[in-house]
Amino acid sequence: TEQDVRMQIGSVSQSGGYDFKMVSLKTINGPNYAAIQGQFDVTKNGKPVTSLFPEKRIYTASQMPMTEAAIDSGLTRDLYVSLGEPINDREWSVRIYHKPFIDWIWGGCFLMALGGFLAITDRRYRKKEA
Repeated sequence: TEQDVRMQIGSVSQSGGYDFKMVSLKTINGPNYAAIQGQFDVTKNGKPVTSLFPEKRIYTASQMPMTEAAIDSGLTRDLYVSLGEPINDREWSVRIYHKPFIDWIWGGCFLMALGGFLAITDRRYRKKEA
């Protein structure tokens, strides 16, 4: 599930059964960038799941804006939040993703590799020596 929403501090958006609440925005200074960092508390059925901290960075050398998404990976789902552009003094464009079973893709790759290995070791396909 992907959503582009307008959010301000205190607002809540739902995606994939999870509630994403924008808690705060603050300015931070890194070694070679200045950024606005958001805090999003994620809950499911009223129970806390995680807090995500996406950033909108501007690097001092190139003055290029970059978006740093916040990611929370789980066995059955991945949650992503990224800050877009400010719409006005209080609202921001926010992109929220809920992607189920992303880690299972790696499990499928492992099963394919295991199948290939088993096929290589099958005696029926070996050359018989004369």
